[in-house]
Amino acid sequence: QKSGDDPPLNRADFVADYLAPLAIGLEVEKFWVLCLNRKNRLLRRVEISSGTATAALAHPREVFRAAIRVAACAVVCVHNHPSGDPAPSAADIRITRSLREAAALLQINLIDHIILGSPDGGRVPYYSFKEAGHL
Repeated sequence: QKSGDDPPLNRADFVADYLAPLAIGLEVEKFWVLCLNRKNRLLRRVEISSGTATAALAHPREVFRAAIRVAACAVVCVHNHPSGDPAPSAADIRITRSLREAAALLQINLIDHIILGSPDGGRVPYYSFKEAGHL
């Protein structure tokens, strides 16, 4: 899981490609935090929660506890939408706002929050809060 040759996980497409094998076919939402070093390379992937068909609950406390444990400099939060549609819900927008505020207080860079959809013949579609201008 750790290698100096791994690409930095600071782009949504890299993160989507990395997590697609875990997310494809899931019937419940899962929420992961990718804890990164100062070069944005993976220190640890932590599954924060496994929810229902429509909700994965994540609290900033759990997200940043995982990051602090491994002395991460940055995190990327990722969850899947079993419906296949990666568009953010109102709850997704609220949790992203809370994560952004907690990250600022803790001085841990929140690089992105990415929602993975289901592939439709090709790559896994995703929604990136960073690419959408919300981070």
